[in-house]
Amino acid sequence: MPAEVAASVFPQLEALLPHVQKPIQYVGGELNSTVKDWDSCDVRWALMYPDAYEVGLPNQGVMILYEVLNEQQGVLAERTYSVWPDLEELMREHHVPQFTVDSHRPVKAFDVFGLSFSTELGYTNMLAALDLAGIPLEAKDRGLDDPIVLAGGHAAFNPEPIADFIDCAVIGDGEQAVLEITAIVRAWKAEGRPGGREELLFRLARTGGVYVPGFYDVEYLPDGRIARVVPKRSGVPWRVSKHTVMDLDEWPYPKQPLVPLAETVHERMSVEIFRGCTRGCRFCQAGMITRPVRERSITGIGDMVEQGLKATGFEEVGLLSLSSADHTEIGDIAKGLADRYEDDKIGLSLPSTRVDAFNIDLANELTRNGRRSGLTFAPEGGSERIRKVINKMVSEEDLIRTVSTAYGNGWRQVKLYFMCGLPTETDDDVLQIADMATKVIAKGREVSRSNDIRCTVSIGGFVPKPHTPFQWAPQLSAEETDARLQKLRDKIRGDKKYGRSIGFRYHDGKPGIVEGLLSRGDRRIGAVIRAVYDDGGRFDGWREHFSYDRWMACADKTLPAFGVDVDWYTTRERTYEEVLPWDHLDSGLDKDWLWEDWQDSLDETEVEDCRWTPCFDCGVCPQMDTQIQIGPTGKKLLPLTVKNAAPAPSGHAH
Repeated sequence: MPAEVAASVFPQLEALLPHVQKPIQYVGGELNSTVKDWDSCDVRWALMYPDAYEVGLPNQGVMILYEVLNEQQGVLAERTYSVWPDLEELMREHHVPQFTVDSHRPVKAFDVFGLSFSTELGYTNMLAALDLAGIPLEAKDRGLDDPIVLAGGHAAFNPEPIADFIDCAVIGDGEQAVLEITAIVRAWKAEGRPGGREELLFRLARTGGVYVPGFYDVEYLPDGRIARVVPKRSGVPWRVSKHTVMDLDEWPYPKQPLVPLAETVHERMSVEIFRGCTRGCRFCQAGMITRPVRERSITGIGDMVEQGLKATGFEEVGLLSLSSADHTEIGDIAKGLADRYEDDKIGLSLPSTRVDAFNIDLANELTRNGRRSGLTFAPEGGSERIRKVINKMVSEEDLIRTVSTAYGNGWRQVKLYFMCGLPTETDDDVLQIADMATKVIAKGREVSRSNDIRCTVSIGGFVPKPHTPFQWAPQLSAEETDARLQKLRDKIRGDKKYGRSIGFRYHDGKPGIVEGLLSRGDRRIGAVIRAVYDDGGRFDGWREHFSYDRWMACADKTLPAFGVDVDWYTTRERTYEEVLPWDHLDSGLDKDWLWEDWQDSLDETEVEDCRWTPCFDCGVCPQMDTQIQIGPTGKKLLPLTVKNAAPAPSGHAH
């Protein structure tokens, strides 16, 4: 790409910034950001988290890939985020293209445009970015000089709804995958780009780890179901496999976390302490697609925290994973870090704690240097019965005991997270949430000898996801979800004795239906996404920008041509024989194992965690040639010996 095509657009952009809200988010130059010389690099990536800066900047996935790529000789990676509608309008008016925040180069000038989707509601933002960048929206219309548009992240495990708009998708861990892709792009460019775009995509597809939708045909049955998905050309694999990084200690990223300029959703430094989860919650896509469990060692975590704090000046460290208290050495990690940073008042946090993995020693270590904020627990289901269905093995006794320990030790605020619309759920299962909340408050008042305590009940709508045992399940309609939550709200509000102490937060059922349409959709849903985008749909993950009516109107306009409708994708139960849109994408999970687990859920049969029991043959370890990696290492995280070589001046700098 000649340098003039890649010149910075900042002079044009700067004139627009006084006219938009929060202009700081577009200027770049964050602490630890990287700007490399354009001409000395031969492979160039633009990385996007398709949401606003404040949500996108703290995203660990993008931050890790940004650093992994920029560490390579001759490779550069820059970041881009969604621009708010106020700036989008001005950019269109003044012909300013989608730009990176690092050096404000046009996204179209890069070799690869990589988007990370943690939720399907970012699809319209991807189209806005492509359009602003001057890249044709549909992959089939792109030419030699357009970037390769690549999707990753959890939503990419079913990329079919966006198959028309992306050139390829990568499923699983990205660290090694981006380096392999970089090597293929580099070789193809060095040879003079033989065979054009098609040849580059073929080389990527041939690896077996990059899915190129354009190389596959989807055939349908008369009733609308998929008959089969077949490769169009030889050399393209029938199934594409996910990537799994083993030994996280070899990948201690991010080493230099980005420090945002504008306020973001998480103002802290985060360290991923393990990847994967085998608790086997049947609704949880993240747990299913990230198997097996791979723990970072206690010393590896200690080194990352030390380096990251030095590089950023943050005063809080988040210990991230799907269920952080399950790390085999979590007690030693928390105590070791609290000891080490006692004088510096560095706070520690676990994003969400399992009821049965929580103990007060751990909680006290976590809050020793920081503030004692609320605790969050996720029982997910209101009744014992529904928790068996979803395999969330938490008894009411466990919860009450845990919560009373917290209230007895000085906590005043507990948040409980549940879902509505789970398979086989009845009104009664949901109404039992109110009973649980009142028992929590009653116990809390008793042990704390105070009425000044709170319990917030937060409820999300259940959306069945691909590669989970619930991928066959019917989704509850928006109307039924709303009616069920209304009954629960009335029950909580009507409780004279405890109702005042119970906060109630819920989302209505509408966004869940759109998310369900996008999560289990196939290629025909691309027409709906395109219609919504053309009608002005943006930022669908934000309540104030989301329009259910727009999505439904566009679906009513586009889907009848295919003989299907929204209900067909959302509230319909699937059978064992049905070919699912993502069956040719291999998450390592055996489809028969998932089906058996779905049948077990209908029988209310619980399944143990394979970390501590014999294997259940889910298929991941043999198929992906991986294995569970857990401690304990037996090492302790000793305090750093030399704390301050020279006496620090008062009011230390950040």
